[in-house]
Amino acid sequence: MDILMALLDFVLHVDKHLEVFVQSYGAWVYALLFLIIFVETGVVVMPFLPGDSLLFVVGAMCGVGLMSYPLVLGLLLAAAILGNQSNYTIGRYFGPKVFGWENSRWFNKQAFDQAHAFYEKYGGVTIVAARFMPFLRTFAPFVAGVAQMTRSKFTFYDVTGGALWVVGIVTVGYFFGNFPWVKQHLDKIIWAMILIPGLLVLLGAWKSRRKAALANGSTPAR
Repeated sequence: MDILMALLDFVLHVDKHLEVFVQSYGAWVYALLFLIIFVETGVVVMPFLPGDSLLFVVGAMCGVGLMSYPLVLGLLLAAAILGNQSNYTIGRYFGPKVFGWENSRWFNKQAFDQAHAFYEKYGGVTIVAARFMPFLRTFAPFVAGVAQMTRSKFTFYDVTGGALWVVGIVTVGYFFGNFPWVKQHLDKIIWAMILIPGLLVLLGAWKSRRKAALANGSTPAR
């Protein structure tokens, strides 16, 4: 419980924690930021790290000269791309071993074929859009790997989505993060960045489940 509270405090007050870290350790903050983004996107069991809010706050800190804007963009873009590649690789090479393929009761060949077909057809949009969705961005590359999405196609959308995510949010923070109103309501903005995408994911899942239930002729749960 103490660890969860500490993590929540870090997420909601990431600006204060980062500022203290910069004052105490200077350039080591770049290594810390690289590690956080890489782990959040590259380790499927670590979906709760503060990706969006962290990028926004880092952009704001670059705006007042506490960090280098070009260096941050380069490092964090590399971390986001490499993280997704790591996650994809884990899913592609270890997913089949976990499920045991046809010899396991946990593996459904038809479901696998459908997932593979979906990621080959729509996976690019999923990989890009998932960058802006907390939790989903951690699992999307892993599932793409399990579904055997081709590496070349995955890499194209990995780089595209990573660039839009990192450059976009850091730049917004750079130009708008130091406005008095934004600084005053930063905790609410962080909550919004977490909850709104999360609610959109839940709404999409509910609609998908409802559509599937209607297609099967059953009454969907309300």
